[in-house]
Amino acid sequence: MRPIRSDLWETQVDSPFPGLTTHAYLWTGGRQGNVLFYATQTDTEFDGIAALGGVAHHYLSHRDEAGPMVARVGERFGARLHAPAAELDEIGRHAHVDVPLATRHVDANGIEVIPTPGHSPGSTCYLVAGANGQQYLFTGDTLFMGDDGTWTAGYIPPISEIDSLTASLRVLAPLRPDLVISSAFAGRSAVHVSAGTQWSDSVAQARTKLADAAACA
Repeated sequence: MRPIRSDLWETQVDSPFPGLTTHAYLWTGGRQGNVLFYATQTDTEFDGIAALGGVAHHYLSHRDEAGPMVARVGERFGARLHAPAAELDEIGRHAHVDVPLATRHVDANGIEVIPTPGHSPGSTCYLVAGANGQQYLFTGDTLFMGDDGTWTAGYIPPISEIDSLTASLRVLAPLRPDLVISSAFAGRSAVHVSAGTQWSDSVAQARTKLADAAACA
């Protein structure tokens, strides 16, 4: 487990298939216990997670993160699974969803749940108040930094829906995260520092690229 902040830890890199790299993140600042965002592909880090206090709640950003390890997290740690209501059928093939998520709200763990459909029908982002007053935004595959250093929306036709994704970027733009953490990523890291107006500029960059993609579709 690699420390990102005093209350945030990153699992080893996983590669579910060639060209895709992911991490999961353990946040130890949840009001009701430790929270795991996204999903691991193996149980290699389970002992490290246990040493940090285990997992009380597990949040998926969308259906692509669902797999055998989601059930294993529940079995090992007794974690309650939170996942998009719009994707219960797909995620439910792997594990029971204890808390379906459908609306924007701040939940009992202090996590702001922000539905951001478009990459997939149920894609959801999460905003938390982290250590030292910093805001951590978990964007799933809705928004990530590409290997060229520019921000990109997770538009994968025909899976993704461009109008919904564009609307979701408008929802994210007013936020002011200090740290942005995607699920899948390109380049060296999924974790990026954001400051001042940098985030709104990043979202605008992604919207421009998405509009270009729409024009070519």
